[in-house]
Amino acid sequence: MVIGITGSSGAGKSTICEILEKNYKVKIINADKIAKKLSKKGTSYIIDIIKKFGKDIVDEEGELKRKKLAEIIYSNPKKRKELNSCTFKYITKEIKKEISKIKDDTIAVIDAPLLFESELNKICDKVIGIISKKEVQIERIVARDNVDYEQAEKRLEAQQTNEFYIKNCDDIIENNNNLVNIEKDIHGILEKYGIKKACM
Repeated sequence: MVIGITGSSGAGKSTICEILEKNYKVKIINADKIAKKLSKKGTSYIIDIIKKFGKDIVDEEGELKRKKLAEIIYSNPKKRKELNSCTFKYITKEIKKEISKIKDDTIAVIDAPLLFESELNKICDKVIGIISKKEVQIERIVARDNVDYEQAEKRLEAQQTNEFYIKNCDDIIENNNNLVNIEKDIHGILEKYGIKKACM
């Protein structure tokens, strides 16, 4: 079985994945981590990024300037679309490869903020959307990415709304830092899918 976990930046997807990993026999496949791995110096992916965004997008050692790239794509929808079309090609291939390695008794969980945009939802049996209050998301983005409130807000505005996830996902978990409720929601959803907790 393949489950997709998605939601906009700061929704708290990582917390959900940690709970899943702790309580169930799952393999978490994190799209952001794969993107970081693929964007190392000299990879086909980074060469494509340089072609689209110029040599200034990497430092003197050839490593990607992530903060600079984020500033570009969150202020220019066209550039964001260009980056996504390039990124999706490499990431979806890598994610499918990771899924193929998973044993039959282990659940594959794809943690991807752009699950629908990359069409990875098509290989998922179920998709769980993670939503959160805007203020909570902004606080998380500021703390995680070391950006100011305005930059964090701009990032959120460039992404899908909570309503999008409510409409398109099979199930929704609201993550506003109440771990008791979150765990209860997760267990209820997975029980509905016929997935039992792993014996610890």
